[in-house]
Amino acid sequence: MSTDRPLDPVTSIRVKLGVLVAASVLAAVVVASVGDGAGLAGWVTVPVTIGAALGVTQWLARGMTSPLREMTAAARRMAGGDYGQRVTATSSDEVGVLARAFNAMSADLAGADLERRRLVATVSHELRTPLTAQRALLENLADGVVTPDPDTLRGALSQAERLSALVEDLLDLSRVDAGVAPLVLAPVRVEDLLQRTAREASLAGRGVRVDVDVLPRDLTVEADAARLAQLVANLVDNAVRHSPPVGVVRVDAAADGDRWVLEVRDDGPGIPAEEAERVLERFGTGGDGAGGTGLGLAIVRWVCELHGGRVEVVPTAPGATGALVRVTLPTVPRAQRPGHLQEETSMPTTSETPTPARPAPTTPSTPPADASGGGPSDPVVDRFWPEPDGRPRPGVLAAAAGIGALAALTWVDRGIGLVTTLVMLATGALMWRVARHGRDRWTVTCGVLAGLLATTAAVRDAGGVVTLSVLVGVVLAAVGLTRAHGLLAMVASGAAWPLSALRGLPLVGRTAAAASRVPTLVPVLRTAALALVALVVFGGLFATGDAVFGAWAQAVVPDLRWDTIVARTFLFVLVGGVALSGAYLALNPPRVDRLVVPPARPRATYEWAVPVGVVVALFAAFLVAQASALFGGESYLRATTGLTYAEYVHQGFGQMTVATGLTVLVMSAALRVARRSTGRDLLLLRVQLGMLGLFALAVVGSALHRMALYQDAYGFTVLRLWVDGVELWLGLVVLLMLAGLVRMSWSWVPRAVVLSGALFTVGFVGMNPDAWVAGHNIDRYEATGRLDTFYLSGLSADATPTILERLPGDLGTCVVDARRLSTLWGEGDTHGDWLSWNLGRARAMDAAVGPDAEPGLAPDCSDVLTDDYRG
Repeated sequence: MSTDRPLDPVTSIRVKLGVLVAASVLAAVVVASVGDGAGLAGWVTVPVTIGAALGVTQWLARGMTSPLREMTAAARRMAGGDYGQRVTATSSDEVGVLARAFNAMSADLAGADLERRRLVATVSHELRTPLTAQRALLENLADGVVTPDPDTLRGALSQAERLSALVEDLLDLSRVDAGVAPLVLAPVRVEDLLQRTAREASLAGRGVRVDVDVLPRDLTVEADAARLAQLVANLVDNAVRHSPPVGVVRVDAAADGDRWVLEVRDDGPGIPAEEAERVLERFGTGGDGAGGTGLGLAIVRWVCELHGGRVEVVPTAPGATGALVRVTLPTVPRAQRPGHLQEETSMPTTSETPTPARPAPTTPSTPPADASGGGPSDPVVDRFWPEPDGRPRPGVLAAAAGIGALAALTWVDRGIGLVTTLVMLATGALMWRVARHGRDRWTVTCGVLAGLLATTAAVRDAGGVVTLSVLVGVVLAAVGLTRAHGLLAMVASGAAWPLSALRGLPLVGRTAAAASRVPTLVPVLRTAALALVALVVFGGLFATGDAVFGAWAQAVVPDLRWDTIVARTFLFVLVGGVALSGAYLALNPPRVDRLVVPPARPRATYEWAVPVGVVVALFAAFLVAQASALFGGESYLRATTGLTYAEYVHQGFGQMTVATGLTVLVMSAALRVARRSTGRDLLLLRVQLGMLGLFALAVVGSALHRMALYQDAYGFTVLRLWVDGVELWLGLVVLLMLAGLVRMSWSWVPRAVVLSGALFTVGFVGMNPDAWVAGHNIDRYEATGRLDTFYLSGLSADATPTILERLPGDLGTCVVDARRLSTLWGEGDTHGDWLSWNLGRARAMDAAVGPDAEPGLAPDCSDVLTDDYRG
C-alpha cells in the first residue's frame, strides 16, 4: 500500500469513507484516553485529540478527492483551449474510474482539436492551389497573354472540378456527421456495382486497368446502394491515382459467412506501417505526395461504420510495392446505427472502427494542481482565503516545531511565568517574520499590543487575568494580520486562527513532501536517531552507576516519567500546532473584509423611527425611575418596592449592562436601514440616535454608581471589577458611535473599538486587579470591621503583598495560608528556576518571608477563614 495514497487499493468510495471515519474516531479515542490517563487538562487534550483525528483523516484521504480537484482545474484549462490536460488516476474506486474516463475524454478532445487545426490548414492548402491556378489563368486571359482556346479552358475546368470534388467531399462528411444521411437498405448485386465502378474509372484516361473478381458471381447483399457505390468509387479512384500509368487495380469481393469482404489492390508505392492508420483520417493523404483531398478514405470508413462494418489498410511489407485496402461488411446490416454514431454530431478523428477508448495515462501529462505553488482549492474558498504563496515552508515548519519543543521541555511542572511569555513572544515573532503585511501600521500596532499582553504571564499570577490577556492578544493578532476593518470581518479574523489549522494542512503536506526529497534528510535523521539511542543507553548506564554523574544528568535531563512524557508530547503538538497555524495565517491571511453584511434597502422613516423612539422612551422612563429612587431615598424604595437600597442597586446591574450592549446593536441597525437622502432624514437620525446614545451613557453612569454602592455594602471581587470595566468600555463604544453619527462616517469605528478593548485589557492588567480588590476590601474592613477572609484567601499571589502589609498580626498570615507560602517558596514547583519566574509570585515571596529567610509555620487559623470575619 502506498503511503502517499493509502486507500487506493479499496475499490469502493463508500468503503473508503467508512474506513476514514472509523480510523479518525479510533485515533481520537486513543489520544483522548492517553491524555486523560496522564491527568492532562481539557484545554490541552481536546485540541490535540481534534488534531490527531484531522491528521489521520488528512493522511487517509490523500488521493480520494485529489483527482476531482485536478479535474476541476483541468476542466478550467480545457475551457480555455488547452486539451493536453491529464489527471492522476491510480485509485480503483469510482473516482479513479471517473479520472480515467476524464483522461480518455481529454485525449479525444486533444485529437479532435488537432484534426480541427489540420482541417483548417489542409482545406486552406487544397483550396489555395486550384484557386491560385484559376486566378493566374483568368488574369492571363484578361490581359490577353493567352487566348481562350480549348486547352486553356480545359485547364480551367480541371481546376474547377478539383474545387467541386473537394466541396462535395466536405458536404458528404458534414451530412454523415450531422446524422442526415440515413441508410436506405435494398438488395445490391455486388458484381454489377463493381463492374460499373470499373468502367467509370477507365473513363478517367489514366491508362490504369481495373480487374474485378466476385465469388460467388451472384453475390447479393443488403446495403444502401448510393453509399456503397460511393465507398467503392472512392477506393477505386484512390487506387487508380496511386498506380503507375500501365498498372493494374484488382478489385476482389467474396462472401464470408454472414459477412462479405471487398479488397482493392494497386501497383503503387504502397503504404508503410506508420502511415497505415493515418490515411483513414480526414485529410490523411499519406506521405507520397500523390495528391487528393485526403477525404475519400475517411468517407469510406464512415460508410463502413454506417453499415456496421470496418475498413483496414494492410501495411506494405518492406521492399514490396502495392497497397491493399480491405473492407468487411455484413450481408444484412443492422437496422440501427452504432450507438456512437447516433449520439455524436462530429466524427471521431482516430480508429477506423468502434473500438474501446484508448488507454488513459495513469500519470498526469502536466503537473497536478496540488503540485503547483498555490495548490488546488475551491473557487469560493479562494475568493475569501487565497493562497498566493503556497511554496513549501520547511523553515516555518521547523520554527513551529522548535516552539512546540520549547514548551514541551519547559512548561511541565512549572507554573505560569517567564517561559510562558517567551513561548508566546516566540510565536508572535515567527508570525511577524513571515507576515504578508508585516509592515502595515495597523498590523504593527496590533502586534505591539498583543506582545504587551503576552508579558502578562510573567507579570501577573492570577489565572483569569492571564487567560483574558491571552485571548485578547490572540484576537488582536488575528485582526492585525488580516487588516480587518468591519465588525463582521474582525469576528471572522478571530475564527481564522483555529481554521488555519485546517486550511494550512495542504501546505504542511507539500512541505513534508519537499523535505523528503532532500538527499541529506534521511542520513541526518538516521544519525540523530542513533545518537539519541546511544545517549539514552549509555547515559542511563552511567547515571545509575555513578552518583555524581547521576546528579549532573538529573540537572540537565528533564523528568521522563510516563505521565510527563505524555504531557510533553501533548504540549509539543498543541503549542507547535498553534504556532504553525498562526504562521499560516500570517503567510496567507484571508480576505475577511469581503465578508460584509449585504446592504439593506432603505426603509420608510416610520419603519425605523418608531421602534427607536420606543427604545428612547423606555430609556427616558428608566432614568426617571432611577432619579426618583435616588432623590426619594430608602424610605421611598421600601414603600414602593420593599427593597433596601443595597438590594435595589444589586438587582438591576446585569440588566443595565445588557441594555447598554443592545443599544449599540440598535444604533447599528438603525444606521443600516435609515434613509439619508435629505437633510430632514439626517436631522431625525442624528436626533433620535443621539438621544439614545446619551441616555445609554446615563445608564452606564447609573450602572457604575449602583456597582460602587453594592461593593461598598457587600465587598469587592475581581469579577465585579471586571464587569465594571466592561460597562465602562461599553460606554466608550457608545461614545465612538456618537462620534461616527456626528461625522456620518463609521468605517473607523470597529478598529477604534478593538484598540480601546485592547487598551482596557492592558489597563486592567496594569492595575493588578487582585491587589486592588484586596486593598479595597481591607479599606472596607478598616471602616466597618467586617471582612470576607475566605474570598481573600482564594486570591492569587498578586494580592499577597497587599494582604500581608495591610492586615494586622497573624490575620494576614492566616489569609495567606501555609500552603500558598510553600508554593511561593518553590516547594509546589519542582523547577523553581528563572524560567518559572513571575513578578507576582516573586513580590509575594519577598513580602511573605523576605529575600533571604525561610518560611515558618502559619499560626492556627481555624476561626479566621470565613465569609464574614469580624475583627
